[in-house]
Amino acid sequence: MTEEFNSYKHYQFVDFWQKLCESEGELRRYERGDYFFREGEIARYFGFIRSGTLKYITFDSEGVEHVMGLEFTGGFVTDFPFSLHGQKARTSVVAASPCEIMCLSTNYLSEKLATDTHLQNILAEATEVVFGMVYDRYKALYTLTPQQRYNDLISKHPDLFSLFSLRDIASFLKITPTHLSRLRKNI
Repeated sequence: MTEEFNSYKHYQFVDFWQKLCESEGELRRYERGDYFFREGEIARYFGFIRSGTLKYITFDSEGVEHVMGLEFTGGFVTDFPFSLHGQKARTSVVAASPCEIMCLSTNYLSEKLATDTHLQNILAEATEVVFGMVYDRYKALYTLTPQQRYNDLISKHPDLFSLFSLRDIASFLKITPTHLSRLRKNI
C-alpha cells in the first residue's frame, strides 16, 4: 500500500469530520470547472468529498493559473482554517472532475466552535497536522529535485494522471508540462 498523498487522512479526527459532514451536511454536486470557493471571498462550506477530484489554485499577476494542492475522493475540501474565522480565501478551489461533496456551512461550524470544546480540540489538532503537511511540501520545493518530487508524488498516488491533467500535475510540481513529460520517460 502506498503512503497517502494527503497525509492528514491517517489521523483519528478524520472520522469525526467525515461523520459530522455526513450527519449534518447537505450533498452538493459540482461539475468540472465549478468553483467550490474563490480567492478573495469567504468560503461558505467545509466538505467531505464523496466522489471526484478538486484542485487548489491561484493566479499570478499575469493571470496564469498555478496548482497549489490536490484533493481526492475521501478527502476534505475547505479554506482551512480561514473561513471559520470569517477571513477571505487566499486560494480558489475548482472541481477537476465531477464531484459529490457533503457540505457543512462554515457559519454553522463557527457557531458550534464558540461553545463546543471537543470541536475546538479537534480543530486545533487538525490545524497542526495540516500545517505540518503543507510545510513539508513547501520544504520539498527547496530540498528535492523535480525528479524526486515527481517520484514522491507518483509513489503516493500512482493513478494521478488518470485524475488530473498533465498541465495540472506539472503546475503542482512547479515545472513545465514538457519537463514533466521528460521526467515520466525517466521512470
